[in-house]
Amino acid sequence: MSSLRLVFMGTPDFAVPAMRALANAGHTIAAVYCQPPKPAGRGHHLQKTPVHLAAEESGFAIRTPKSLRGEEEQQKLAATAPDAIVVAAYGLILPQAVLDIPRLGCFNIHGSLLPRWRGAAPIHRALLAGDAETGITIMQMDAGLDTGAMLLKGSVPITPQSTAQSLHDTLATLGATLIVKAMDSAARGELRPEAQPEEGSCYAAKLTKEEGALDWTRPAAALDLQIRALTPWPGTFFKIGEETIKVHAATLVAASGKPGTILDDKMTIACGEHALRLTLVQRAGKKPTDGVSFFNGLRLPVGHVFS
Repeated sequence: MSSLRLVFMGTPDFAVPAMRALANAGHTIAAVYCQPPKPAGRGHHLQKTPVHLAAEESGFAIRTPKSLRGEEEQQKLAATAPDAIVVAAYGLILPQAVLDIPRLGCFNIHGSLLPRWRGAAPIHRALLAGDAETGITIMQMDAGLDTGAMLLKGSVPITPQSTAQSLHDTLATLGATLIVKAMDSAARGELRPEAQPEEGSCYAAKLTKEEGALDWTRPAAALDLQIRALTPWPGTFFKIGEETIKVHAATLVAASGKPGTILDDKMTIACGEHALRLTLVQRAGKKPTDGVSFFNGLRLPVGHVFS
C-alpha cells in the first residue's frame, strides 16, 4: 500500500474512528482541522471537540480556524502539501480554493446513501422518514452541498430497534472502513467516480428543538420513529400544564383510545392510531425514570387526556 499525506477535517465523535483508521493504515496525518473549543457546562469552561482530543492523544498537529475563506489560512493549509483532504462532519464549508489544494482532491464521509439525504442531519432524517436502510457514501467533494461524485458505498438496515445513536455508531465504524479503502484506491489511481443522479435526492435539514414536540394525534408508529430519531438531541417531549416532560424511550402497543388518553398505569398513551407506552421519562429537574414510576408520581388517573 502506498502511504498518502493527508489533512483530516472533522469535529464530533462520528469522525474519530475514520481519523484513527487512516493513521493505523499507514497514511501520514499532516494536520487535523476541527471546530474551536467552545464554552460548555455550568462553568462555561472551554471544551475541546472529540476530534481535537483524539488528535492530541495521537500527537497530530491541530488547527481550529473559525473559517477557511481567508487567504492566510488557505496558504497555511497549502503549506502542509496534502495528497488528499478527508472530511467527516467538519462543520465548515470548504471554498473552491481549498478544494483545489490537494492533488487527489477532497473526500467526504457522508452518513447516507447519496443522493438521498444530502445535508446536515442525514442519520436522523432517514429514521424520521421510516427508511428501510441507510449507509455511508464516500464522495469526491465539489462546491455543491453533498453533490460530488460517489466513490464507495456501504449500507446498513434500519430496524425497529434502531436509534439515532446506534446508527451513528455503526456508520462511524463503516465510514472508517470505507475511507481507508478509498484512500488505498486513490493511491493506486484506481478510483472510479460515479456522478450522483438528481432523481431521489432530498435535503436533510438541521434538527430543531421544536421538532421534538410529541403530537398524540399522530400515529404511534410515527411518534416511535420521532423518539428514536431525536434522542438524545434535540430530544422529544410533551407538556403537562407548563411542565415539559422528556421522553427518552417508548414501545408500540396495540391499543386505542382518544388521542392523548392515559390507558393504564404503565403510562400507555393513546395516539391517532394505536398507542405508545413510555418506558423512560424525565420530569424537569429530575432523573429519568421508567413509565410505571412516572405514572405513580404523576397523580393523574387512568383516563386523563393530555392536550
